Amino acid sequence: MTSGPSPAILAPMARRLQLADYRSYAALDCAIEAPLVALTGENGAGKTNILEALSLFSAGRGLRGAELADCARRQGSGGFAVSIELVADGVVTQLGHGLEPASGEQSAARRFRIDRAPVSSARAFADHLRPLWLTPAMDGLFAGPAGDRRRFLDRLVLSVDAEHGARAARLERALRNRNRLLAEETADARWLDAAEREIAALGVAVAAARGETVLRLRALIARERDDSSPFPWAQVSIEGELERMIGEEPALQVEDRYRARLAASRRRDAAAGRTLEGPQASDLSVRHGPKDEAARACSTGEQKALLAGLVLAHARLVAATTGRAPLLLLDEVAAHFDPLRREALYAELARIGGQVWMTGADPEVFATLGGRAQLLRVFPGRVERTM
Repeated sequence: MTSGPSPAILAPMARRLQLADYRSYAALDCAIEAPLVALTGENGAGKTNILEALSLFSAGRGLRGAELADCARRQGSGGFAVSIELVADGVVTQLGHGLEPASGEQSAARRFRIDRAPVSSARAFADHLRPLWLTPAMDGLFAGPAGDRRRFLDRLVLSVDAEHGARAARLERALRNRNRLLAEETADARWLDAAEREIAALGVAVAAARGETVLRLRALIARERDDSSPFPWAQVSIEGELERMIGEEPALQVEDRYRARLAASRRRDAAAGRTLEGPQASDLSVRHGPKDEAARACSTGEQKALLAGLVLAHARLVAATTGRAPLLLLDEVAAHFDPLRREALYAELARIGGQVWMTGADPEVFATLGGRAQLLRVFPGRVERTM
């Protein structure tokens, strides 16, 4: 096992974080000097708010899945701004995102900038930064509804394929359009044909991207798996008819078959009020590798360790696939592990090599990191350096 990332892999580091009117912060300007950043403070002080601000440098709603308007400080203007100075291989890049408040007839709008120049979407950040996260809200992933696992899977895919989010969003819109047409008793069959052609093309593309990412992840886990690790390796696969067909037939043939099945299921789907077949109904299957047991049947402690191992494996996949170590955001993760797993976690983070931001109410959780980490004490509305 190596002690750090491959020399060919860049390790982007945020060296300055600025917040304006973000959640509990009216203004924050924080210098960062280490690859490991540990945020400590009382519950509710604002630790997770900082991680969330960083997570929004990826497409979507970040690690909380919140509405953007909810991220604006209550006593503020109704908007917010987040900026980081990022250093990679000696090159400094400024990334910024925010919400411009409503004004007159103009509604609130999300904004993105690279080196102060506007860019169209958060997808542009993927050339510089790939945030990944693990939060307490994810603890129920394996036992929860399939929709949670699909969203988790799509985050995995998005981290290695920046276009996946746009494809998945177009598929959702196309499915809503078909559902609306099916609800109309006099819907024109030609409109349904067109909607189903679009769904078939997008559905196969989304399913194929998911399948490719899972295959890559399985291959990486197989190469690096260690039955004695405190973080058990995972067996991952996708359960879904469309994914099964893609594994057996050419994509164009699968697209034709899927379109035919959509046409044949119009009456059934109209009765259900939704499209029942397709990647929107698939599920991510995860098993505890060393025990060969379904993750949902494992103990709570085993599920936490398995999820952490899966996220760490995915972080290594992102580094290997993109040539850049991801930005890892770990919210209250280390506190839930015993000392053995905690030290194993810190060793894995050093192996991945990217910048890591961690939170924990108890500073002792990070005591063994010593000079390897920058410890910041978080108070409502401000952050102070402790060492």
